[in-house]
Amino acid sequence: MPAEWELSNDLPDEDILVIEVTPPWKMYFDGASHKEGAGAGVVFVTSEGEVLPYSFTLTQNCSNNVVEYQALISGLEIAVDAKQLPLKDIFSLVNQLLGLYEVKKPELLPYHNYAKRLMGWLGDVELKHLPRKDNKQADALAKLTSTLSMTDKETRIPICKSWVIPPIFSDDEDDTLQEE
Repeated sequence: MPAEWELSNDLPDEDILVIEVTPPWKMYFDGASHKEGAGAGVVFVTSEGEVLPYSFTLTQNCSNNVVEYQALISGLEIAVDAKQLPLKDIFSLVNQLLGLYEVKKPELLPYHNYAKRLMGWLGDVELKHLPRKDNKQADALAKLTSTLSMTDKETRIPICKSWVIPPIFSDDEDDTLQEE
């Protein structure tokens, strides 16, 4: 706007529309599972370059695929709670969600369906495959939290105990809950 123009707050009967474009955040995630325990790491990078790391120790032993879904869903839930929309996500290996691979194991279907639902709520989600070397922070968090899992003989003080799949997604879903 030219410097000689004067701003006025008096705008009778005129609709004013303002569009504020916020650059998207990025989300990196990874999971790690071995005989000592399982852990998940999620790293958000804000549009200003600020790094927000989150890590989770899983209290139940599970497969690497389940841990990966746990990390993905935890990150998506944080994004939904933070209302950071649109969120452009850079994911490690999500070929099932991209539709490149079929979900063959029935125990993974609730995770797959819930992740799809969360991505639908977020709206503008872009999935990309990243090599491990480009996902170092989330990978390190996942490995660290999986090694911090305690044995049953150690004292546990749970801060928050939850599994990421709500009950409605744990059972067989009817057609209304399938991909929309």
